[in-house]
Amino acid sequence: MKEQVILVDQQDNPIGLMEKIEAHEKALLHRAFSVFVFNDKNELMLQQRAVEKYHSPLLWTNTCCSHQRDGESNIEAGKRRLQEEMGFSCELEEVFSFIYKAPFDNGLTEHEYDHVMIGRFNDEPIVNPEEVASYKWMPLEEVKNDIENHPEEYTAWFKIIFKESYDKISKYI
Repeated sequence: MKEQVILVDQQDNPIGLMEKIEAHEKALLHRAFSVFVFNDKNELMLQQRAVEKYHSPLLWTNTCCSHQRDGESNIEAGKRRLQEEMGFSCELEEVFSFIYKAPFDNGLTEHEYDHVMIGRFNDEPIVNPEEVASYKWMPLEEVKNDIENHPEEYTAWFKIIFKESYDKISKYI
């Protein structure tokens, strides 16, 4: 079965389900989440998307992000996807949410009601090579500087989410 996303209104109320690619082709607002995992040094774990990804291959992004399934809480979705992509799970806390829109060169558009969560983890992940090419830990300030100096190395949505969340996430680490 093809993956579906939860279509939502501007207040995050569910209004239907749609196949993921179709929602991205039509740029329809749908529920999503972004997970930022930090270690005890307050470094952020970034992932480099696998070369096989249908958009933004080999670009760097936050620890993981995806879409909630119908009936799944934000936290449950974040933990599921962390396990699927990065090979670990940790406690997550939702810190804020916001709406963003990011078009891609391939005709798809991310138009998401994004729930941003943070977690803590200090071990090495066991990455899923179908999802993740590599990972690294970086202090937030270094991430900010690297995005400014090398924006082409980061996913479109991560640049938006990072800018929106920098001050909010900084308070939690």
